[in-house]
This record gives sequence, structure tokens and C-alpha cells, in this order.
Amino acid sequence: MLAIHILISLMPVVFFLAGLVLIDSYKLVRFRAVGSALAAGLLSAGAAWFVNTGLLDILPVDHQTFTRYVAPLSEEALKALWIVFIITSDRVGFSVDAAILGFAVGAGFGVLENIYYLGALDAGTQTWVIRGFGTAIMHGVATTVFSVVLRTVAHDSKRSRWLGGLLAFVLAAALHSIYNHFPFSPLVSTAILIIMAPLLVMVLFHQSERQTRSWLGTGFDTDQELMTLLMSGNFGASRIGQYLSSLREHFEGPIVADMLCLIRIRVELSIRAKGLLMMREAGFTPPPDESVKAKFRELEYLEASIGRAGMMAIDPIQRWSSKELWQLNMLSDG
Repeated sequence: MLAIHILISLMPVVFFLAGLVLIDSYKLVRFRAVGSALAAGLLSAGAAWFVNTGLLDILPVDHQTFTRYVAPLSEEALKALWIVFIITSDRVGFSVDAAILGFAVGAGFGVLENIYYLGALDAGTQTWVIRGFGTAIMHGVATTVFSVVLRTVAHDSKRSRWLGGLLAFVLAAALHSIYNHFPFSPLVSTAILIIMAPLLVMVLFHQSERQTRSWLGTGFDTDQELMTLLMSGNFGASRIGQYLSSLREHFEGPIVADMLCLIRIRVELSIRAKGLLMMREAGFTPPPDESVKAKFRELEYLEASIGRAGMMAIDPIQRWSSKELWQLNMLSDG
């Protein structure tokens, strides 16, 4: 019976996560990133035990009140730490990445929490059904909501990012708190979650794939246009070309040459990254290109040579958004 309880309490959230990874058409999230997110979830669950134990000792509330109002705040805050790190460091490109990695963090948290309760509780099968199909999935969904909302506002102004991050946290903690209130019977709440979680994920994946296809189309065309301009040397034929020509009036010749070289390498990497996404969608997995590492080393040298003023001058031509920075991380991991 213990083996059955282990399977019921631990496997649903693991299978749900595996399903998310498998249905990702573009295979944007590497297994290593999923493993890191799972590990972060495990660590956050371990930290939550110490934090919640300490809070229970100092706060004048009973266990039920703590579970409903305090634990959702402390646990969602701990789960959020890894998500904040990977999003603010431009390791997440699209909402679907955020959804998968957010659920992975929640899955790791839910797995360790259920392992703890397997040793601490002598409960019947119904309890483990609720914890496996309900509580563990809830942890994944709550962190998914936080991740997707935070990723959505990641490219906004600093004030909007802070407000968006706060909103994301409030939504995740509120979902967690509502679940812990059990407004319906535990089994009914679990059934609702089993139905709603896949629907939420389907909507997120559909929207993200539309966003990805749109970005690939417009971004690829822009990159090709800029590359054609650079290779032709006919800078006077467009506004971008006129701006490139004007750089000669403000910077020395060698610096301008380095600027043009840097822009060309950035465009090459951007085109390669978009090509990789298209190949992944078609089911191909190209081998790593060793020349990419050399291009990254050359980029570092050129950025140092151009200097801060020169890099600021390049921004109007090719400003690196969070998606472009994510592209670099994707290629560098390859």
C-alpha cells in the first residue's frame, strides 16, 4: 500500500511536467533548465520547512489560519526566487518557457513536500489522491501563473516591472490561499484543479506559439534586411544606412569598423537562433556549432573596443530586447 501511496502522491505532477515539455513545439526549454528548476523547487520546499516552522513559533495564529494566509505568502515567495533570477537574467524567451519552468519549480516543491508528509502522516489513499492530484499540481500552477505574468511584463518600464511582479506574486499567493481554504470538499477542489490546469496550459501554449511565429516572421525579415544592407555597403539607400553613415562623423574610422563588425555578428547570431527554432519546430535537432563560441568571444572584444558611448550609438539600429538577449543565451548553452 505504501508503494501505491508514493505513486499517487508523486507521479501526477511529474507526468504533468513531462507532458508540458513534450508538447512544446519549438523545444525552447532544455532538459538542463528543467532540471535546474526542479532542483530550485526542491530547495525552496526545504527552505519553506524552516521558514514556516519559525513563523509558526513567533506568530500568534493557529495552524489553520497559518495554512490559509501565511504559508501561501512564504512558500510562493520562496518558489519565486528562481523564477525572478532566470527571467531578469534573460534566460526565458517566451510565455511557454516561463510556463514550463514555473511548473517545474512548483513540481519540485510539491514532490519534496509530499515526500515529507509520506513519512509524517499515516493517512488513507484519499489523502494522497488529494495531495498528489491536488496540492502538488496547485504548487505547479501557482508558480506557472507567477512566471507567465512576470515574463509578460519583463520588457516594460522599471515601474511596470515592479508592479507586474507584485501582481504576479499576489495572484500566485491568492490561488494558493484559495486552494488551502477548500471552499468545496477536498476531492471536489482536486477535481476542479485537474480540469482547470490543462485548460490553463493549453491557452498559454496556444498564445505563446502564435507569439513565437509572429516574432520569427517579422524578426527574420528585419535581420535579413539589415544583413543585406551591411553586405552591400550601400548605406545611403535607407534610413538605417544613413544613420550608419552618420556614425563616421562622430567616431574614428577603426571604431566605426568595429561597430559594423559587431552589428554583423549580432545579426548572424540572431538569424541562426531563429533558424534553430524553425528546425526544432520541424522536428530536427542540429548539432552544436563550434564557431558560435568564437563569435561570442569576438563580440566581447568588440564591445570593449567600441566602449560605452559607441554601444549607445548602436542601440537605435539594433536594440537588444529580452527576446534577443534570450537568443544569445540559447545559442551559448548549445
